[in-house]
Amino acid sequence: MRRILTTAALAAGLLLAGLTAPTAEAAPTWHLKFADGFNTAVAKGRFTDCDHNADTKAAYCGGLTGSVRASWWAYPKGWPDTATQRHYPVGGYYDPATTLWISGGQLHIRMWRGASGPVHSATVAPKALMGQRYGRYEERWRVSKAAVGYKSAHLLWPVTDSACPNCEIDFPEGNWVGSVNGYAHHLNSIAGDQDAYDARAKWTDWHTTVITWQPGSVTLAIDGRTVGHSTTAVPNTAMSWDIQNETALEGASPKLNTSAQMDIEYVKAWSWS
Repeated sequence: MRRILTTAALAAGLLLAGLTAPTAEAAPTWHLKFADGFNTAVAKGRFTDCDHNADTKAAYCGGLTGSVRASWWAYPKGWPDTATQRHYPVGGYYDPATTLWISGGQLHIRMWRGASGPVHSATVAPKALMGQRYGRYEERWRVSKAAVGYKSAHLLWPVTDSACPNCEIDFPEGNWVGSVNGYAHHLNSIAGDQDAYDARAKWTDWHTTVITWQPGSVTLAIDGRTVGHSTTAVPNTAMSWDIQNETALEGASPKLNTSAQMDIEYVKAWSWS
């Protein structure tokens, strides 16, 4: 059940979350809905048995327990990543048991390719934010080990594809050995119409990225600096936040016996009132 916060309660909650309270004018607009600083350790191998009620708020990974199980879901083992779906020479399959764990106050995402075969990819999703219409999504992250052929596309994706064909908001997105980019795909685009932005930032540095999606507007920011602002055919149907990491779609393929890792320090999100 959604809990509507008073202005005072919202300010107190934001302060506890380490944020500055919004101005009185802005207070009625945003409500802190989810925050995780990854203070509960989860050993590698526990993100298993995730094929339950997939892509819904009732989804869960049977290998998880407690607050982590209640908060997080991962794409199940064996789901194909985008490169595999597009029949690229090298693609990946999601494998949360070997790619995800929590330690030292961070969510660790280590994708890899062995002596043969595909990439082992990783996507996690905060369940509380599934099916949300408009919102503000913030995360602090870095790629602690980069390698050719691995990428991210942390994205808002429509709950029902047919309700918003080709709708998508991606930030951060790009190959981990390249630049951080952002994309605002247009509502009902036929030819993949989008607004694209270069954040002029390296994946291997610590960054805080924010997607602000509200009626008629998408704003992307990194480290307090606005990267892009789109007002063209902004998606207006419910979407979910998928923190997606997979095989690169451009450039060289991942080599055999390679790996790459991203660390996420926290995530926070607000709903739009």
